[in-house]
Amino acid sequence: MNWMRELFKRAVLALVCATGAGMGTGLLTTAQAAEQNDYILGPGDAVRIAVYQNPDLSLEARLNEGGSISYPLLGNIKLGGLSVSDAEKRIASGLKDGNFIKQPQVSILLVGATANQVSVLGLVGKPGRYPLITGSNKLSEVMAMAGGITQGAGSDIVVISGVREGKPFRKEVDFTKVFASSGSEPDFTLQNGDTLFVDRAPQIYMYGEVQRAGAQILLRDTTLLQALANAGGLTLRGTQRGIKVHRRDPATGEVKIIEPGLNDKLMPFDIIYVKESLF
Repeated sequence: MNWMRELFKRAVLALVCATGAGMGTGLLTTAQAAEQNDYILGPGDAVRIAVYQNPDLSLEARLNEGGSISYPLLGNIKLGGLSVSDAEKRIASGLKDGNFIKQPQVSILLVGATANQVSVLGLVGKPGRYPLITGSNKLSEVMAMAGGITQGAGSDIVVISGVREGKPFRKEVDFTKVFASSGSEPDFTLQNGDTLFVDRAPQIYMYGEVQRAGAQILLRDTTLLQALANAGGLTLRGTQRGIKVHRRDPATGEVKIIEPGLNDKLMPFDIIYVKESLF
């Protein structure tokens, strides 16, 4: 009978996605809804329940603070803490054990996920709250739902904060290394309540005898020569000799003035001064 329940569930899913109906926020797409069977229901989640050939038992409900709903014939039934698949079985068992339906085929669709969510903030395409569903709880998957890092403005570093084993948790992930061929950064597994934050990308500031003075995004491993090229190069009066960089020590706050080589890498918030040629 499992094949019949699955066929019925797909039919209901197609109807939901076609109409775009749903309760509250967090309506799932077709792909997300197809993977929702292992999602653990919790307070605040909105579900759509249907029983094959029994339209009177169809119901949209939101789990209360105790994780329960009021369901026809069964009364108050607790679904919180169960996966969507197990919640289907619990309702089916109640209908069968109560001699209401001999072989109930129950389908539950998660139309509003609020119990298991993460927040994505900062410079991403679509900041907001996103549901965590088994199979879609990796950092890369949630970032994809959020539209990715804003190109040319967002930092490569994603800061993850939350709670692990009852203690505050914070982790910085170099997002570019998640997809590196060397696999140097694992695709982090997120948990309910995590917050992801993408800060503004670090900048450097260039003034003096360059074509385009001002701030520019500091890309990874940018050298002084590359920064000069990004600024349009030197003016006719500029010189590569004696270029000075004002660099603040992050530990002490002290500003030091250095004269780097053209192939030396720049640091976040460096201030570069290109002086005028004397000849």
